[in-house]
Amino acid sequence: MTAIADTGFIVAFLNARDEHHAWAAGLAEQVTVPLVTCEAVLTEAAYLLNDVRLVMELLASGLVEVKFNLTANRVHLAELADRFGDQHPDLCDLCVVRMSELFPDHAVLTTDRKDFAVYRRNKRDRIPAIFPPEK
Repeated sequence: MTAIADTGFIVAFLNARDEHHAWAAGLAEQVTVPLVTCEAVLTEAAYLLNDVRLVMELLASGLVEVKFNLTANRVHLAELADRFGDQHPDLCDLCVVRMSELFPDHAVLTTDRKDFAVYRRNKRDRIPAIFPPEK
């Protein structure tokens, strides 16, 4: 599986008490190459987990790797911020949208069904996403 790891996936995977933990753990078992992510996602995950060590251990495990340069993508991120301004996106979401443009064969692993049903890459294309099952 090649995919982009969003914050919700990482938090669910690292927190056994998370309602989506079984979903995230099951997906992690299918990973054959590292999932790609960005520093913004890792920072948000560390904050939500209240444990930066867990995120650092995840990086060390090789399950995820940072494959995004915010500075190199600054102009694109600003354009995305303008385009999705009415959605009030955070930096993590914008980086994930941009990564989906850079890695078009990668689905986004996310719990954020509301936002990723609206966001589009390349101005009009749906972002392939894998969500936890709806209850």
